[in-house]
Amino acid sequence: MKEGYWSSNIKYLVILLSIWFLASFGCGILFAPWLNQFQIGGFKLGFWFAQQGSIYIFLLLILVYIFLMNRLDHRYGVDEDDE
Repeated sequence: MKEGYWSSNIKYLVILLSIWFLASFGCGILFAPWLNQFQIGGFKLGFWFAQQGSIYIFLLLILVYIFLMNRLDHRYGVDEDDE
């Protein structure tokens, strides 16, 4: 039980941190020249990702992690609400 819980937790972390890496480093630096041909709010998309987008995506990923961990806690019977 404990091994399954932690392996699922690590899997979630690796996936979510990979998404954040792609959004921050990938879209903000590596793919910025290509993304700069598009605009959002009057700013080039590569610049927007470097300045704002990666922060918004990080906050969204925190909410996704909370949802996934609550579901995982419920599945393994370690809910904090049950106390």
